Amino acid sequence: MPLRVGTSGWQYRDWRGSFYPAGVPTARWLETYAEHFGAVENNGTFYRLARLETFQQWQERTPDGFVMAVKASRYLTHIRRLRDPAEPVDRLLRAAAGLGSRLGPVLLQLPPTLRADPAALDDCLKQFARSFRQHGGPGRVCVEFRHASWLTGDVRSILTGHNAALCWSDRRGRPLGPLWRTADWGYLRLHEGAASPWPHYGRQALRTWVRRIAETFPPDADVFAFFNNDQHAAAPADAAAMAGIAARAGWPVQPPAPHAAARG
Repeated sequence: MPLRVGTSGWQYRDWRGSFYPAGVPTARWLETYAEHFGAVENNGTFYRLARLETFQQWQERTPDGFVMAVKASRYLTHIRRLRDPAEPVDRLLRAAAGLGSRLGPVLLQLPPTLRADPAALDDCLKQFARSFRQHGGPGRVCVEFRHASWLTGDVRSILTGHNAALCWSDRRGRPLGPLWRTADWGYLRLHEGAASPWPHYGRQALRTWVRRIAETFPPDADVFAFFNNDQHAAAPADAAAMAGIAARAGWPVQPPAPHAAARG
């Protein structure tokens, strides 16, 4: 499958009048977003898990082929700190099953104060595998580590054993960790560019990331790239720029589905 580029979230007020036309109501922003991108990372679920009915509505409002990655609740990652994962993981996937075929990877962003606990990580990933089977089949998990103690061979082996992706991440054009390939798919988060105006990414930084993806994954691998630099509508502009750079370089890019806004 081709590179899937999008943004981390879609409901930002300062995107009105730039990315979203001024006359489009907020209730139609997801449909409008899906006219431009074939994937989105739902980071709102980190703060408050939506109900099954809400996930079902998101499924109904987006076109066939659209993918929504879901950021796991901070209750699992920041409060329980991956321990005793059965209840929060099951609750998340029971609700997210409402997306049906739109459900993409689940992102676990760990707190920067959480030191490595390989046993807890392994147990959590095992629980995701069990819950995915219970609520609709195989699924994918990506882990974004933010403490250096996790970056060991043992942790890498755990990720590889579960076909879980190490989240590649960037700030100001530089990787925030190793660029390991731990799965047959990939996941990249771009938090802040170094170009002007802030927080945009420059074209050279985007070309470098496209090159890194092409050097690591075959063209038929699923690779997700989400821009988290939402201020001043930088994220959708940079996502569109990366998609264009990848396409011109001959790398397959997932286009938005035609007539996306016709749904819902």
